[in-house]
Amino acid sequence: MIVLGVILLIIGFVTGVSILWTVGIVLLLVGVVLWIAGALGHAVGGRRHYY
Repeated sequence: MIVLGVILLIIGFVTGVSILWTVGIVLLLVGVVLWIAGALGHAVGGRRHYY
């Protein structure tokens, strides 16, 4: 999710499409939150590890 967010940010920045920029930021933030929650040992979506 983090990688997809970064890719959409880059594509949105290069092409000037603001919706890709916004979706990229949202995916990046969700990916970071899930990564941090998984690293702290919290179950994410009913799973112990988030891949």
